[in-house]
Order: sequence, then C-alpha cells, then structure tokens
Amino acid sequence: GRDLICIQSMDGMLMLFEQESYAFGRFLPGFLLPGPLAYSSRTDSFITVSSCQQVESYKYQVLAFATDADERQDTEQRKLSSGKRLVVDWFLNIGEQALDVCIVSFNQGVSSVFVLGERNFFCLKDNGQIRFMKKLDYSPSCFVPYCSVREGTINTLIATHSKMLNVYQDVTLKWATQLPCIPVSVKVANFQDLKGVIVTLSDDGHLQCSYLGTDPSIFQAPKVYSREINYEEMNAEMKELQKIIREASKTQDILPESEKQRDVIVTAEVSPDLDEQSQAIDSEVKAEAVPSVTVKITIQSKVTAQKPSLAVCVQAPLAVTCDQFVFGDLEPDSSETVVLSVFLKDNCSPPELEGTCMVSYNIPTELNPEGIPRVSQCNFSLPLKLVCFPGQPSKAANHKLTIDTNKPPISFVTIFPDFVDPSQGDQANALGFQFLTGAKTTLLASKTSQRYRIQSDQLEDLWLVTKELIRRLEEHFKKQNCKDFTCTFSGSIPLQEYFELIDRHFELRLNAEKYQELLSERAVQFRAIERRLLTRFKDKTPAPLQHLDTLLEGTFREV
Repeated sequence: GRDLICIQSMDGMLMLFEQESYAFGRFLPGFLLPGPLAYSSRTDSFITVSSCQQVESYKYQVLAFATDADERQDTEQRKLSSGKRLVVDWFLNIGEQALDVCIVSFNQGVSSVFVLGERNFFCLKDNGQIRFMKKLDYSPSCFVPYCSVREGTINTLIATHSKMLNVYQDVTLKWATQLPCIPVSVKVANFQDLKGVIVTLSDDGHLQCSYLGTDPSIFQAPKVYSREINYEEMNAEMKELQKIIREASKTQDILPESEKQRDVIVTAEVSPDLDEQSQAIDSEVKAEAVPSVTVKITIQSKVTAQKPSLAVCVQAPLAVTCDQFVFGDLEPDSSETVVLSVFLKDNCSPPELEGTCMVSYNIPTELNPEGIPRVSQCNFSLPLKLVCFPGQPSKAANHKLTIDTNKPPISFVTIFPDFVDPSQGDQANALGFQFLTGAKTTLLASKTSQRYRIQSDQLEDLWLVTKELIRRLEEHFKKQNCKDFTCTFSGSIPLQEYFELIDRHFELRLNAEKYQELLSERAVQFRAIERRLLTRFKDKTPAPLQHLDTLLEGTFREV
C-alpha cells in the first residue's frame, strides 16, 4: 500500500523514496552516462544498460544493504555495519548502446526483458539468458511489446527513423505501415469499444492515434427512394452551413495571436530605485543589509477574461515576496495591478538579472462557455544594484577578461552613473563592484585602446559585470544611432578554470549526498531495531521495559 519511487541521476546515483521520504541512495559501479532503467517485480530487481554496453541487473535487497567500501575502512566499523559492496546480480554484453528497456509478463508469470539496441532487438529471460535476438536493417526510434497472440510468442511494435512502424511476432515481421512522423514513443491502448489503437508521439509533440485494419460492417444501406431534388433548398442549406463553419472557425481559434491583437496584456515596471525599507524575507545572505526592488505589474483586459491568475518567476538565488496572484473575472477594458519586491535570498550570485510574468486566463465563446485557455507574458530586467554596490577597485586579481570594441571607450560616468562618484568626473577609468555575497569585481577602461577589462579573484564573479557592461554599451550606441558597434573576445577561453569550478561543485555535492546517505542508513537501522524490539516485548508485562530502555540507550550511544 505504499508507493516506492526510484530516480536515476545524471551522475549514476539511484535514489529510492518511500512515498515522500528519502530511503537511501546508491551509486552504480563503473558509471559514465545514464541508460534506460526498468524494474522487474518478479525478481525484485532494477535492470539498466550501462555505458559498457552491458545489460545489468541489481536486486533491490542488494541495493538496500550495500554501502561504499571506501567508507568502511576501519575494521571495527566494518563489523558494526552490515553493508557490503554493490555487486551486479547478472549482466549480458550486447555490444551496443540501448534505446529502451521494457519488462513484460504475458504468460502466467513468465517475464521477459526486452532491450532495443541501436541495430539489434533482444529478448532476455529474467536471469539474463537470451531467448532470441533480431538484427535490424534500419535505425529504430522506439518500441513496445504489447501482447501474446500465440502461446510462447510475444508481439512487438518497433518504430523507425524512416517513419515506418513494424509489427513483429518474436523475430518474424508480420506487418509494416507508414507513419507521418518519426515517433519517440509508441503504446497500444483501448478506448471504449475501439481496441488495439496505436498511440504515437513525435519529437515535436504530434500525438496520433492510429488503427490497423477495419472492423466488419453491419450497416445495411437503406432503400433509395427516388425524388426530385430542390436545388434552391440545397443552395440555401449549403450557405447556412458555410456561415456556421466560418463563425465556428473565428470563435474557436486556439492559435496564438500577434502581440497587437492580444486580449489581455501584461506589463511589468521595475522601480529605478531600491526600496527605502528592504522587503527581503528569510534571506540567507551574510551582508549587513539585503536590498530589494519593487516591481509593479499591470494586467489590462480588452475582453471578458475568466479565472485570471498571475505567476512571477525569477531565477534562484533571487526570490520574490509573492509569486502567485489569483483575480476575479476581468471585464472588458478593466485592469488589475499588483506590487511585489525582488531580493537576493541565497548567499550566491544569480546567473541572470531577469524575471518573467505570466498570466493564464480563459476567453468564453458561444460554443465554449467555459472558455478557451490563453496565456500572456512579459519579461523584466532587474538592476545590478540589487546584488552589488560600489566598492574599491583592485589592481591585482586571479582572473581577467578583456573585451575588445570597435569604438573609443566611453566614460564610466556615462554608462555607469549609478556606480561612479560624480566628483571624479570623466577621469574615472576604474570601477569596483562589491557583491552582497562578499565577492569583488573590478572594471577597467583602457585610455589608449578600445578595450575594457573585467577582473576578479573568482571566475564566476566576472559574468554579471561583463553582461551588464555589454548591455549598457549597446544601449548607449543605440541611442547614438550607431548600428555597427560590436564587442569581441580574442583571448583564450578559460576552460581549465571552468572545469576546476565544476570539480569543486561536485565535490561539495558528493559530500552532502554521502552525509545524507549515512543519515538514511542510520534511520533504516533505527527502524529495524525498533521493529525487533517491539516484536520481542509485545504482550509482555511492564517489567521488561527496563531492558528496553537499556537497549535503546546503548543503540543511541553506538549511533
């Protein structure tokens, strides 16, 4: 009666959940890239295809009790722990990458493992032995085993990149048909009295229900009574039908309209100044003060809009004081306005200073009083002052980035008036940016060449200032009606520093995951001890409870 969920991560970790509770996680040995994953209820195993081109089976019991041997270096700890290294139950080398794995059971408990490779189609027993395989002379895209028509055989649909759908009985091709697109998924479904419907989904979202063959017709044509045709009545009826079709086409249009013809328009206005009193809530930033900026969002409706709701999204670590708003129905030529604040919540720099407002609503029509769903959205940009403030420029830094332009350098007083001391005048050719997270970045303008330099002690702190510099330069020259302004980067790409950043990120993540895994293991041990103790002392007199306290105290001390 409980839902068990297994999630495979990009770094080879299988995370097991009981309902919403995290149970444990295990790293698959020799992992490089994630492959298809399936669960066999008959053998209680997870079956996947590894980067070694092997079909591998891992029993759930082995996953539950396995631990990394590296964490059990101490002999005493090894005795206390019941964990062991994760080992594969069985494996089979198929010599190619797999597109999908499917486990089916049509014949009274006999299950089969189907693997669709790049050039071959395999059917395995649940112990890893090959039942049969079929070499394909085409490139498959997806497949599904769907039934057993004859005892001992299984029918399978295999779709191809040449827009074909092939029907196999084991290894024998029974039927082939042409499809209008290349499917990425195929299933067989039953809809009321219509059985055997082939449902395909293409990579561009085209969903199709197909039906092979025809049912025998029991319809008998009625006798034809000869009568004179009234052409005037037919023409009048045809005109009336055409009028109904035209009206239905107008009112039932669900295609997106141009911005000028939108029924509901949403706009966002960002305040040019920071809030006098910060609206930051539960911010983890370690700065003395965390600023916020007000965003005013206006929804204007030209028609009746039912059930309008507004969602405001900014990318973490930025956050908003309120991200969901629900309104009553909007009448024609009416509007709604909301005000919210954006601030830095987590103690790290955001990847971008942009946000999105999205309004969903329904437009009622004559044929659809409930309304046709529509969406309107707009984007807004946040000021750089939200995440940093003026600071002292630094002469030395570990990481430097040089931007070349085809125009003479512009004074920082002109393009960065909010970060420059006006008393410096046009002589300011160095700017310092002090981020709320503690990082510092310096911007320099060359006096003799058309170059700008951004430098900082951390590689990741260069991005926001670089992006802001390019944006403000483009806006400046656009106001000057200059259409040929360009920014270029001629230096070497700092790949080594970039890879070191990624390594540090994953090291932190792995440490956190190992700590979480250790806590989960201890929780599992506690539950096992609790079940054993409750079973042992069930229906006993109160006297043994003293022993129970002693055992629990010893267990807590051990953990």
